[in-house]
Amino acid sequence: MIAAELDTTNRYPPRQTLLIDADDTLWENNIYFERAIAAFISYLDHRVHSPEQVREHLNRCERSTIAQHGYGLQSFRRSLIDCFEQLSDEPVTPEKHTRIVAFTEAISSQEIELLAGVEDTLYDLGQRHTLILVTKGNHDEQNDKLTRSGLRPFFSSVEVLSEKNTAAYIHILSSYALNPRNTWMIGNSPRSDINPALSVGMNAVFIPHDFTWVLEHEVVDQPNPTSQLLKLAAFPDLQLYF
Repeated sequence: MIAAELDTTNRYPPRQTLLIDADDTLWENNIYFERAIAAFISYLDHRVHSPEQVREHLNRCERSTIAQHGYGLQSFRRSLIDCFEQLSDEPVTPEKHTRIVAFTEAISSQEIELLAGVEDTLYDLGQRHTLILVTKGNHDEQNDKLTRSGLRPFFSSVEVLSEKNTAAYIHILSSYALNPRNTWMIGNSPRSDINPALSVGMNAVFIPHDFTWVLEHEVVDQPNPTSQLLKLAAFPDLQLYF
């Protein structure tokens, strides 16, 4: 659907500030990690724990690793190795280590797959609003994905955060001198995109993704009286409101 065909009667005024998430909002991301996890669980082939129990243990390993080392592919690899060491009756030999690391290699070499309509939508939104990319993760990895996506020119600024929480959003509001009532966080993660943004008085647009990382799952909060929350089915639907 092109912009000329859209019903724009519900659009917010121009010059809103749109903070836009990257992974699983602009391009596919977590599905590649899910494939690596499935291969890892199959390789472990635990004799006692079910695949679901192994996944729960891996989730705990990931939480622990992230707390110490942050996000990124290297942390994910570390979590897989820790999980294997803790659950396997066998030591992690160099051969097993190489095999586990190999499960993640397809992630780093994966071509960027933009979600449907993203590029045209960003172009259209940029005609009326200020677009700032706000993502979290390893700084170099996130910047590399942005460069390879070809989407960098659509954004006036890029923020790669170590964590997306209330303190981070307060800092962004202050750094850019933003009015929270005219500022929107757009993304697929209740935990990182929606709930902390609403908690500091910003508005939010929740665009669910079928493969949102399990560690990002939360019940979506209700906005306070000064904030607004939209839930949209797909990224191009933003053109109906902005």
